[in-house]
Amino acid sequence: MTAKGIYLYGIVPNFYGTTQFQSLEHSGVSAITYQNISAIISDSECEGLENLDRESLGQLLVQHQRTIEDLQSKGFNMIIPMRLGTIFSSKEEILQVLANGHAVIIETLKKIEYLTELDLVVTWADFPKVLKDISELPDVKELKQEMLQNTDIIRKVDQYKMGMFIQGILSEKNKSVELKILDALSPFGLDIRMHEVMNDQMVTNSAFLINRNKQEKFENAISSLDEEFKGALNFKIVGPLPCYSFYTLEVSALNPDKVVQAKEDLELGSETSESEIKKAYLEKAKLFHPDANQKNGDEESFNRINKAYHILLDYSAAVRQSSKKDNFSLAKENVNENLILVKVKE
Repeated sequence: MTAKGIYLYGIVPNFYGTTQFQSLEHSGVSAITYQNISAIISDSECEGLENLDRESLGQLLVQHQRTIEDLQSKGFNMIIPMRLGTIFSSKEEILQVLANGHAVIIETLKKIEYLTELDLVVTWADFPKVLKDISELPDVKELKQEMLQNTDIIRKVDQYKMGMFIQGILSEKNKSVELKILDALSPFGLDIRMHEVMNDQMVTNSAFLINRNKQEKFENAISSLDEEFKGALNFKIVGPLPCYSFYTLEVSALNPDKVVQAKEDLELGSETSESEIKKAYLEKAKLFHPDANQKNGDEESFNRINKAYHILLDYSAAVRQSSKKDNFSLAKENVNENLILVKVKE
């Protein structure tokens, strides 16, 4: 099947040298170089995420992460992952991304030079016992007695009420344990991101941004926690990983029609700047925000000008990336139809 595009996995600096880049030849990926950075790419038969079903999306995610982590295992410790499903139609488009985003890419590479991500998943080792212990609590027993006062059978509505009551206690217990874990580990991390827990048995699913030289201390702290909880919890460390949860590059193609409409919504002139955009937005916000103007507040209008504000901020940032200009034209004939914005999702 003919490739439909070029898949972009991430960006690395070029200081790794020729030999290391040659090692990519047998791993299914290659590099597109611009000045002192390179895009790691492969041919793709996928047009975009919107055409994928759940199973295919899951497979793409696994392949995406496996490729990036394989790069790390080959010695590319400094890699900024791209957002899942970033696909371009040509090498020229990728070079445009590298050129426009060069400043933000270099700045991000400097930030992650000595950093790595460690993900921590903590679950109850004996979840049925946890539920049994909760069922023996005085408040739970008292509620059960109330339900059985006038009947020997607990009605379905009462079963639901009991389940919700136990769920609330379990949730509070999980949160209390999670906070204790995070408090013990936070001295070793520069930042923490919380991911969604998959079920009630999972206490925490968190990502830690740490200096590589702190990894051993971080792992020792988890061993101490394991001893403190006397085996009641299972601790699983995933990593070291690229800094997925903290620094991921996104590329946005800006819609010129939406940019022009945003100009009209904020009543801006043909020539403007980021400071003018902010000034116009603040003036409009005072008029329409329901809290700022309780008599004449208009939530729909406020949401419209808020959306326009963010569209124009993105356009302003994209103009600075491509032309380095602070002032720019919003006249319809001058709005760039091919402008892209490269930014870090932190």
